[in-house]
Amino acid sequence: MRFCLLDRILSVEPGKTLTAVKTVSLAEEYLGDHFPRFPVLPGVLMLEALTQAAAWTIRLGEDFAHSIVVLRTARNVKYGDFVQPGRTLTVSVEVLEQDDSTTRVKATGAVGDKTSLTARLVIERYNLADRLPSGDALDARVRAEMRRQWAILCPPGRAAGSGRPVVYRPNPPGGGRHVPEAPGAGVPGAVGRAVAVPPG
Repeated sequence: MRFCLLDRILSVEPGKTLTAVKTVSLAEEYLGDHFPRFPVLPGVLMLEALTQAAAWTIRLGEDFAHSIVVLRTARNVKYGDFVQPGRTLTVSVEVLEQDDSTTRVKATGAVGDKTSLTARLVIERYNLADRLPSGDALDARVRAEMRRQWAILCPPGRAAGSGRPVVYRPNPPGGGRHVPEAPGAGVPGAVGRAVAVPPG
């Protein structure tokens, strides 16, 4: 995939549902052209985020059996609210039915309680070995890369959605090492270094 449009997995039930988030940053290159005075996440990339979420739950449900998982058709696509820089698009997908080569999915994207996009997707699954003489080696490489990407999105040992909050603490005078007195005791509005604080 050219762009990875999911930042973090919140929840997943392999082969059934997946919820993920994409936070839009003003630093994203395509926003310079879309649009110069009103930057928003392009609708086609919102649809791609839904497709990627659907592809992940399908891959996980069949233990990466197919190397290629791509969008065949998108139906009933309806756009609602814009997704501007600084906003987080929450993507949810639900598998409705599946046969040997296709999966039908209901997908939504929302910012807060406002729906930004809804669609019905048909996702196609296949292996390159079924279409190319040298496809086996390519399938193995693609599967390995998809497993690597999944490990980045949802690292082993970390349950989906259990990311640790980040609290900003001021740098101590003189640049010495700062040891927090109590976990989670951040200083509002302070500029300093990011410290990962365990939940609780």
